[in-house]
Amino acid sequence: MSAAAVEHPCEPGDGEPPTLLEEADRLMEQLPGHRVEIIGGVITVAPPPDSAHAAVLTDVMIPFLSAGLHGGESHVLQGVGLWLPDGPEDYAIPDLAVVDADLDEHLIEFNCYDPAAFRLVLEVTSSNYRNDLRNKVVAYAQAKIPVYVIVDRRHTRVHVLTSPLTNDYDSHEVYAPGQQIVLPSSVGAEVKLDATRLLAAGRRRASREEAQQEQAPGGGLNG
Repeated sequence: MSAAAVEHPCEPGDGEPPTLLEEADRLMEQLPGHRVEIIGGVITVAPPPDSAHAAVLTDVMIPFLSAGLHGGESHVLQGVGLWLPDGPEDYAIPDLAVVDADLDEHLIEFNCYDPAAFRLVLEVTSSNYRNDLRNKVVAYAQAKIPVYVIVDRRHTRVHVLTSPLTNDYDSHEVYAPGQQIVLPSSVGAEVKLDATRLLAAGRRRASREEAQQEQAPGGGLNG
């Protein structure tokens, strides 16, 4: 999940403040395993994921792979950089993405790729769940990502957002345990997700995380 694979050195000139990308590069070196992103001109740092987060990603990859989306015209990837148009140095690292097979031809910089090559992005919420539910909705809509899926472990729901607008998505479907999710055909194949299975995998440590959130200032979620 980390964006640590940065290949270009950052050496700000004497007396010049570091750019956001240079600061992000420094943080990735200091915090191995953390996910460092720049969303809306603000650097965000997420701690390494827990085992339940990883379990959700494993479970969610299975139907994409079974649908034949990894190979041929598309690939299913974890932790690949997505360049964002809402700021000169903004980028995100979605947990999972379905991308065009020629993704390598769409490299922009900082190991991040043109959003035009992304068919779907998916995030599994952790302690920074507000970022996935709010800030990234705006960022991915502005990037014109066709489908944004959020496995919301805290509220035990799966969100499927489609038809991006300027700062939001025109369609926002919410699924609870017991429901089947059929993703849009624009991802390249028919993909069905089992909300019960995904959310059950993500609940293994949710109670502990929720207790920590409630003890922290501003732990509640409005809306």
